[in-house]
Amino acid sequence: MQILAIDTSTEYLSLALWLDGRVFSRDINAGQTHSQQILPTLRELLDEAQVELNALDGIAFGAGPGSFTGLRIACGVAQGLAFGTGLPVIAVSTLQALAQQSGAEKVIACLDARMGEIYHAAYEKKDGEWLEVCTPALFKPEEAPEVEGHDWIGVGTGWLVYPGVLQAVYGKQLSEIPKPDHSSHPTAKSIAELALPIFEMGLARPAHEAAPIYIRNKVALKMSERVNR
Repeated sequence: MQILAIDTSTEYLSLALWLDGRVFSRDINAGQTHSQQILPTLRELLDEAQVELNALDGIAFGAGPGSFTGLRIACGVAQGLAFGTGLPVIAVSTLQALAQQSGAEKVIACLDARMGEIYHAAYEKKDGEWLEVCTPALFKPEEAPEVEGHDWIGVGTGWLVYPGVLQAVYGKQLSEIPKPDHSSHPTAKSIAELALPIFEMGLARPAHEAAPIYIRNKVALKMSERVNR
């Protein structure tokens, strides 16, 4: 199975080619330049792997939650490439990607949603599969939902922006406090890993069905609405 994975949900541009278990990847702190860098970087990656796009089996992308602009870029590029090649697509949760790359089995994933809020989900791995303990949703960090049990790992930029608040919510349920490193951002490699079994089961979707997962109801809020949140 040969897959291209894309993520631009944070300031990082992350691309990965999964080629029958071999992985070629790029992770670049692109800031606000994802749209300028993504196609040239993809070309570099394809050249390095010595493979052409139309030889792949499908395209996976980080569908969200995350930066609204970033989600549109990843979805739009995945959709455009899929239309051009006839490849199917799979939308992957960025929060589940964080859980996947953590190496842990009980994960509370939180991404900074700005405006004093976090994107939050909790996952537990059983029999090699991720089970959704808390559905991805938007919360103020102090209102993050409870989870049962102990030995949870916190991952994602939300933990770096609101460490004290989230540690107060989950207290002794945590076995590890996240560190400010690249693992706080979803990577295309983890998106490819999550998409692989879905492709293998033949459950990928046609390009026109690709769509971001925003979670926040309104992409843009007026200043008065922000004040009242």
